[in-house]
Amino acid sequence: MKSDRSLLEAALVGYQAQLAEIQQAMLNIRGMLGEKPAVAAASSKPARRKMSAAGRRRIAAAQKKRWADYNKRKAAGEKA
Repeated sequence: MKSDRSLLEAALVGYQAQLAEIQQAMLNIRGMLGEKPAVAAASSKPARRKMSAAGRRRIAAAQKKRWADYNKRKAAGEKA
């Protein structure tokens, strides 16, 4: 059984190498035909922008200030 498993693993590695070669050949042929690579179509979504920690802190502080103002006005309205 042990030799069967190692034989299957070796076969899998070989097939993966062949698959990579075939995919590269297909990519080259598509390039000769003038087709765009499929990868470019899949990655057409724009990259997400990253926000710095300082930016997140500023937004959080502004939100806390807005909520404090809201709660202050709400409390003042309840007392009147």
